[in-house]
Amino acid sequence: MRKKWIALALALLLLLAAGCGGTNDNSNTTGQEQNETNTVPPQEQPPTQPEEPAEPEEPEPDPRQEAIDSLLSGMTLEEKVGQMFFVRCPDVQAAEKVSEYHLGGYLLFGRDFQTSTGDWLTAEAFTANVAAYQAASEIPLLIGVDEEGGTVARATRNPNLFSAKRQSPQAVYAQGGMEAVLEDTRQVNQGLLSYGINVNFAPVADVSTDSSDFIYDRSFGQDAAATADYIAQAVTEMDTVGIGSVLKHFPGYGSNTDTHTGVAIDERPWETFVNEDFLPFQAGIDAWADCVLVSHNVVTCMDDTLPASLSPEVHQVLREELGFTGVVLTDDLAMDAVEAYAEDGSVAVLAVLAGNDMIVTTDFTTQIPQVIAAVEDGTIDESLIDQAVSRVLGWKYDLGLLG
Repeated sequence: MRKKWIALALALLLLLAAGCGGTNDNSNTTGQEQNETNTVPPQEQPPTQPEEPAEPEEPEPDPRQEAIDSLLSGMTLEEKVGQMFFVRCPDVQAAEKVSEYHLGGYLLFGRDFQTSTGDWLTAEAFTANVAAYQAASEIPLLIGVDEEGGTVARATRNPNLFSAKRQSPQAVYAQGGMEAVLEDTRQVNQGLLSYGINVNFAPVADVSTDSSDFIYDRSFGQDAAATADYIAQAVTEMDTVGIGSVLKHFPGYGSNTDTHTGVAIDERPWETFVNEDFLPFQAGIDAWADCVLVSHNVVTCMDDTLPASLSPEVHQVLREELGFTGVVLTDDLAMDAVEAYAEDGSVAVLAVLAGNDMIVTTDFTTQIPQVIAAVEDGTIDESLIDQAVSRVLGWKYDLGLLG
C-alpha cells in the first residue's frame, strides 16, 4: 500500500513538472513569435545628396566707377596732374592753356565777366567764352566762381547776367528768414548754371558772431548751431539745383586775420573746434557737400608748423574725424600766407603731399611741372595722384559732366 502511494506521488510530481516545463516553453515561444510579429523594420532613407554650392552673385555694375576707371586708365601723368588744378582763369590764351596743361577747372573772377576795356560782357559773350574753354578740354572742365553774396560776389555784379548783386546770406535772413535764404540760393545758383558755371565756391561754413572779425561779413553771422542748420539746407538746395558746392574755410576761420596778406596763427583749443567750428562743416558733409576748401590758417592744436592747407594732420582730421570722402582743395596758393613754406616755390608739391585733391592757384604754369617732376623723382607716389584724380572725376560725374 505504501509503495502504491509512493508510486502515485511520483507520478503526480512528474505530471506537475511536465506541466510547468511546457508552460515555460510555450510562453517563451509565444513571446518570441509576438516580438517577431510586432517588430517593424525601420524604413530605409535615401542617401542625403550634398547641396550644390550657391553661385556667387555678380556685383551690380557701378556706372560711376566704370566711367572713372575708364578715363583714369587711359590718362598720362601730365593729364592726371592737370586734372588736380582748379586755377584762376588767365586773362590771355585761356582756351589754349586748358588743352596745354590738361586743367581740371577754371575759377572765374570779376575780370572774367568783363571785356578787355572793362565793360560788362553780354550773356551771349560770356557763355561763348565758357563754351570755348569747354571745347578746348578733352575732359569737361569744372567752371567755378566765388558767389557767396555780400562782399564776395563775382557773377551777380554783371547786370547783363543778373538783375541785382547778390546780398549776403545773413542780410537775406534778416529780411525774410530761412525761406528767403533758400529761395535766394535757388535762384542765384540756377542762374549760374544757366551760364555754364557748374561750381559755386559757397556756402561759407565759418562761425562768426563778432562784427569785428575779418570773416564776419562773409559768414552767416550766427552761432554754430544756427550756422550748421543754414549750411545743411544751403548744400541740399544747391545739390537739388545741380551745381557743385564748396564748404569753406576748414577747419574754421574764427577771428583770425586776413591770410591774403600774411600768416594767421589760430591758438584756440581743440575743444572749441569740436564744439563749434566743426559743426557747420559736419552738417554740410552729412548733406553730401561735394567739396571742402582748406584755409591757410596755422591751427596750432592740429599742426603748429604748417598752414592748414599744407598740413597732413589737418587733412587727416577732415577725412577721419569728420568722415569726408569728397574733393578737398586748397585756398588760393598765391596768397602771402603760404609763400614762405615751400623751397623753390614748389608749394603745390606740399599741398599734394598734405592730401589735397585739387590746387587753387594762379601760378599753375610753374606749379604743374613741379608736381609732375615730384612724381617722377619719387617724392610723390603716383598712387596718391590716382586717388586724387579719381575723386575729381567722380565730382565731374556727379555734376553730369561725364555723360
